[in-house]
Amino acid sequence: MSKLILLNKPFGVLCQFTDPEGRPTLASYITQPGVYAAGRLDYDSEGLLLLTSDGQLQHRIAHPKNKLPKTYWAQVEGAVTDEALRALRQGVTLKDGRTAPAKARLIAEPDIWPRTPPIRQRQSIPTSWIELIITEGRNRQVRRMTAAVGFPTLRLVRQAIGNWRLDGLAPGESRAVEVHLPKMPKEAASSRKPRAGGAARDGKRESARGDRQTKRPAARRTGRKPAR
Repeated sequence: MSKLILLNKPFGVLCQFTDPEGRPTLASYITQPGVYAAGRLDYDSEGLLLLTSDGQLQHRIAHPKNKLPKTYWAQVEGAVTDEALRALRQGVTLKDGRTAPAKARLIAEPDIWPRTPPIRQRQSIPTSWIELIITEGRNRQVRRMTAAVGFPTLRLVRQAIGNWRLDGLAPGESRAVEVHLPKMPKEAASSRKPRAGGAARDGKRESARGDRQTKRPAARRTGRKPAR
């Protein structure tokens, strides 16, 4: 049995627990030690973020090969056309390749919290809301997809990941649920450890490079052979 934390990540919060630039992080909302985000949600996006201390569960949620569907509500600039929705359903070509087909439909403005700060909206241009369900996890994928069909995203809220939904959580609120997973083979299970946030991983890489530099013999650093 594993525990999973469902958090409604507010706008303008990093998906990590520390930040050298002093920006808001998950530490302001999650006090339980030893948990890490299963997947990511951009600084300027809102909504459902899953966290766990179970490396096996984190892997199953975040790994692209598992194709866990993610549901987004996107407020876009302009009146969305049927042509744009068809293009999203078929997959659109981005700089890093063509996306997999998505489920896309026009929805009424959802009854959710106001964003702080509010979006920049032009009075002469209407906005629309799209529900988009994707199974990939490319960087800023939803924003790039809507822009590719001519409707830039103004606000992005993740409503669901698989069967886990945001229902009932206000921004900054969280709840814990229990998850039952079938066991993985011993070799795979023993190798699954939760991955820390980007800043922590960067620090570990820097430390490893420093250790290698320290241990490197003087002859290899200078290019000269040691005196005999």
